[in-house]
Amino acid sequence: MADDYLARIGKLIRDARRHRGWTQAQLAESLGTSQSAVNRMEKGHQNVSLEMIARIGEALDSEIISLGYSGPMHLRVVGGRPLSGSIDVKTSKNACVALLCASLLNKGRTILRRVARIEEVYRILEVLESIGVRSRWINEGSDLEIVPPMALDLDSMDEEAARRTRSVIMLLGPLMHRVDSFKLPYAGGCDLGTRTVQPHMTALRPFGLEVLATNGAYHATVDRDVSPERPVVLTERGDTVTENALLAAARLDRETIIRNASSNYMVQDLCFFLERLGVEIEGIGTTTLRVKGRAEIDVDVDYAPSEDPVEAMSLVSAAVVTSSELTIRRAPIEFLEIELAVLGEMGLEYDSGPEYAADNGRTRLVDLTVKPSKLRSPIDKIHPLPFPGLNIDNVPFFAAIAAMAEGSTLIHDWVYENRAIYLTELNRLGAGVKLLDPHRLLVEGPTRWRASEMMCPPALRPAVVILLAMMAAEGTSVLRNVYVINRGYEALAERLNSVGAQIEIFRDI
Repeated sequence: MADDYLARIGKLIRDARRHRGWTQAQLAESLGTSQSAVNRMEKGHQNVSLEMIARIGEALDSEIISLGYSGPMHLRVVGGRPLSGSIDVKTSKNACVALLCASLLNKGRTILRRVARIEEVYRILEVLESIGVRSRWINEGSDLEIVPPMALDLDSMDEEAARRTRSVIMLLGPLMHRVDSFKLPYAGGCDLGTRTVQPHMTALRPFGLEVLATNGAYHATVDRDVSPERPVVLTERGDTVTENALLAAARLDRETIIRNASSNYMVQDLCFFLERLGVEIEGIGTTTLRVKGRAEIDVDVDYAPSEDPVEAMSLVSAAVVTSSELTIRRAPIEFLEIELAVLGEMGLEYDSGPEYAADNGRTRLVDLTVKPSKLRSPIDKIHPLPFPGLNIDNVPFFAAIAAMAEGSTLIHDWVYENRAIYLTELNRLGAGVKLLDPHRLLVEGPTRWRASEMMCPPALRPAVVILLAMMAAEGTSVLRNVYVINRGYEALAERLNSVGAQIEIFRDI
């Protein structure tokens, strides 16, 4: 029990230190102790007095540490408050985790600008650090520096962190260039039903990677004599599948053609990053990619991932459901145009400013101002399609938006088995959501929202949809155990509070 307690305290210290953007050496200096002592504390290998816990909490400005282990995070929401002002879109979660995996292709130093400070990123960083990668937050914690080791220590992989994120599957592509055999834990993340990894296996087999799934792990072996003899045709136009194929092709000193590729935002960001590494790619933004890789990559690279269109859609939805006028700055318009067209059909009034370039120099951004509008249900059903269609991850937000609209809206979430089911939780807040089958919902509006107390759904986007509905509901609501929201959004409650929401973070003590 004591060892478990120390390990939990150590994890809290480590997480708080990273959130502050400090190295172990910086925390040690502040405490007047050694870096090795901080390292032992974070690993749970050293007794920590209450006085030391209080000193660490003061140094890191972290109430979590000063309270010790205090269980999951909850949100208390006072709803019915209009939002106003402006809010910036953060960088893309999905792009950041892909770029972290891609950094393993490079022997040199990688700097990523304005990396999302979210649990999903922390989990991938924990995996990378456990196998020998050095990372540190720089420039007051806004940017991330990554330096890979000469040889990876895959036997020391942090399996607990790996199992808590689906993104770990994207290590297949880069690791096959580093070692001839390795294993990865089964990927976790959101509870979205069964999602087969077979498309990944099909995509990587032409590159010589064979994967056997047994005993809770993917066992991978690489045949260096095998390389694609013809175009690699993806059986699923998936984002992570395309990224894995790109990562496999990036270190082949020859041209690889990838067909039926996703052209979604995170794939484009990965392509732009690979170009900075010296990889030549034709067809970015299309479904056919021609990749001329490099056998060796050893460069110091500095790259800024673009803003997250799904977060932008979250913020648009926050304005819609609270009937607010709100400006969403730095919205990646290329990946929101279909959503805005559908919202325009439903009667949403909004202004769009002139386009300007993201920090990567390639992605087009705009500032959007959403205005209070009287909405009507769309004529056609809401359903996702691969880019440039309506984004799969933006579909859940239309459940809350449709609940504000006059009439009936059919939502067809054909990709995931379970996600539509979680959206029926909106009924506890006063909505009229009927589950037709595991993939289809019928939403009746308009809704008179009412406050409620409930557990957070175990899927990221539905969880945020529930939070937004609570912001629209008069009275005080409670959303319990919001870890899943922290997986994909940085300081969402605090940022929504900055534009008029009233959301309190609390824990059970």
